[in-house]
Amino acid sequence: MIEQDAERISQVLTEALPYIQQFQGHTVVIKYGGNAMTDESLKQSFARDVVLLKLVGINPVIVHGGGPQIGSLLNKLNIESRFVNGMRVTDAATMDVVQMVLGGLVNQEIVALLNTNGGHAVGITGKDGDLIRAKKLAMPPNLNAPEIIDIGHVGEITKVNTNILTTLTSSDFIPVIAPIGIGADGESYNINADIVAGSIAQSLRAEKLLLLTNTPGILDADKKTITAINASGIAKLIDDNIINEGMLPKVQCALDAVAAGVQSVQIVDGRVPHALLLEVFTASGVGTQIVSDQAASDGTVANAARQE
Repeated sequence: MIEQDAERISQVLTEALPYIQQFQGHTVVIKYGGNAMTDESLKQSFARDVVLLKLVGINPVIVHGGGPQIGSLLNKLNIESRFVNGMRVTDAATMDVVQMVLGGLVNQEIVALLNTNGGHAVGITGKDGDLIRAKKLAMPPNLNAPEIIDIGHVGEITKVNTNILTTLTSSDFIPVIAPIGIGADGESYNINADIVAGSIAQSLRAEKLLLLTNTPGILDADKKTITAINASGIAKLIDDNIINEGMLPKVQCALDAVAAGVQSVQIVDGRVPHALLLEVFTASGVGTQIVSDQAASDGTVANAARQE
């Protein structure tokens, strides 16, 4: 039994070594959400994974969500939660709650989680260091709403200033970012965490963008996980209505990132313990790898064994 365990451990380490070597010194942006953010054991495995990435010379940058936590506090305060096309309508009272939850409670919990597991994490919002400039998001008209709708303090990104992030990562800190931006008028804006993670990955020219979800990845028509796919393959799945609803924003975020130079995007099953390590350091991973058409054709992406 001891010999079998030793052989298994040596195989794991041997498989991980080339990926450690390839990604050393590079940046990995991680969108943290879903079950991985609420289940206690998954929270601990996530923290250990992030700290290990940093210890082997990779620079993790965390962007987190917090929709359920926001909804819970709004409910306690008897403030109604309303959504338009999946976007939370954010009036002034709701924005106060968003900043309290994202910039305070959730952000600091993640920082504490990483630090108690041996990391050196620093919590910031997009307002700190002028990291995320934003403007009010104007919801376009649709069949149900023929006129543009004002959904309040919901923003879209106009600029990402990465100076604060490069300062932190070069000083061996792990940035933990709450997805709140600031406008030219000083107003605060609530921004979708996937969009923030994608924009930061693009601005940092990250090696990887990892989106933790509550799904096994992108599913095909038979509901089986697609381990690797390029932009053209995604377009076909969208046309065939196989990719739809809640997966569409994540997929669009991924496509924008690889088009802007991020080497690959992984939609990762965050319900799997140590999902980050399995995704970064193994050929098979635990989700769907998305790359540009060019990267898929020339085989320049790490974890290339997954390419179909």
